Amino acid sequence: MENRRKTARRITLMLALAALFAKAEAETITFSADSMRGRNGSRTDETKLTGNAFVKTGTMEIKADSITMSGDNFRYITAEGNVDGNNTESEMTFTCGKMRYDRTTKIAILEDTVHLLDTKNDVTADAQIIEYNQDTEVALMQIGVRLLQKDNVCTAAHAIYRKKEQTLDLSGNPKIVQGDDSFRAQEISLNLETDEITLDGRVSGTVTDSKEKQE
Repeated sequence: MENRRKTARRITLMLALAALFAKAEAETITFSADSMRGRNGSRTDETKLTGNAFVKTGTMEIKADSITMSGDNFRYITAEGNVDGNNTESEMTFTCGKMRYDRTTKIAILEDTVHLLDTKNDVTADAQIIEYNQDTEVALMQIGVRLLQKDNVCTAAHAIYRKKEQTLDLSGNPKIVQGDDSFRAQEISLNLETDEITLDGRVSGTVTDSKEKQE
């Protein structure tokens, strides 16, 4: 009997949410959660999913402890607690403590111990804040940035990762380590496809030549 009641509650919840999300015109949204609280109004709508919350839009899949949708046609999505996401269009996956996503501008702001993976290019990035523009495929990274790709280990306070161009701009005590070689400057640019490095301002580094490596 108890299992039937749980099943009935879940079906009721899904039907209620289906009716609620029917107004999202631009793309189909699917979802699931343990519980839901919603509010409809003439100017704004807000729905909160709690417990094993999951939302899927046309290009984004998000799992979290809780997810709140708000704005006209649920334009804004805020996820909190053990956030796990996947951008199916950009082939980017991420985890963080909090996420804000604008379905209109396609901009996602990830906060609190962010881990980002560009699966297509095998690029891994960690930072405290990452803002990713899905249309331009540019990620702005702040605070404790660490990016790994091939033999490159890149660290800085700020970084701009351009996915399409496969370039990385570092500032704020930036450093790049390539095997036994290391480079420092006020600003560093790296082409992730060719490994070409451009250093600007207070340049320093160490390079191990081939003879030393052989010895």
